[in-house]
Amino acid sequence: MRCLWLDIGNTRLKYWITENGEVLDHFAELHLQSPADLLLGLIQYFKKQKLNCIGISSVLDKANNQNIEKTLRLLKCPMHFAQVHKEYSKFICGYEDVSQLGIDRWLQMLAVAEQKKNYCIVGCGTALTIDLIEGKQHLGGYILPNLYLQRDALIQNTKGIKIPDSAFSILTPGHNTVDCVHHGILLGLVSSIEKIMQQGQKKQLILTGGDAPLFAHHLSQYQPEIIPDLLLKGLQTYLQY
Repeated sequence: MRCLWLDIGNTRLKYWITENGEVLDHFAELHLQSPADLLLGLIQYFKKQKLNCIGISSVLDKANNQNIEKTLRLLKCPMHFAQVHKEYSKFICGYEDVSQLGIDRWLQMLAVAEQKKNYCIVGCGTALTIDLIEGKQHLGGYILPNLYLQRDALIQNTKGIKIPDSAFSILTPGHNTVDCVHHGILLGLVSSIEKIMQQGQKKQLILTGGDAPLFAHHLSQYQPEIIPDLLLKGLQTYLQY
């Protein structure tokens, strides 16, 4: 069984091709608000893969998803857009209105949710998302601007202070404005995760997304597990049922 898995976010498209669960190829690129056009450029390559099914996670609107579906029909194989469910494989969503929960967050939780285990799942992407699970119950979560959104907001709203790009790396007090900004933003996000980890029952910390290694370094006391392809695992779980 050879499958194509698509993760279509607000700015980036990522795909995996797997055969019997093993990743054969993967790719990620900015889609510049036109994911259907990006996919069209990949169609001939996908056709050569002789795919058996397509699983799709998309956070985009109905019009974009219709264009994506139209393009993927050229592959002439079954496709499935994942949708958030109030209950799925005994996993219960904590949102009252499930349409308000992003499919990416829901799939990440679905990938790991199991009885008698508690998790704090942190998505280190465009936004920093935090979701809490006790057993098969989603308890809700938090959404914060990520490192770069916070820095951009500060640049736009602070007169007379120029803040060039610099690495987010350490938490010690800064000795110049650039370091103060970068260390302060990182400290705020790390401290938020620490606060959540200290509340309620003991839980396993799971990190996913591009900045996961950075946060893992500063949260080592919680022995975080980094799972780069957590959404892929969620998509595979979704189609399994």
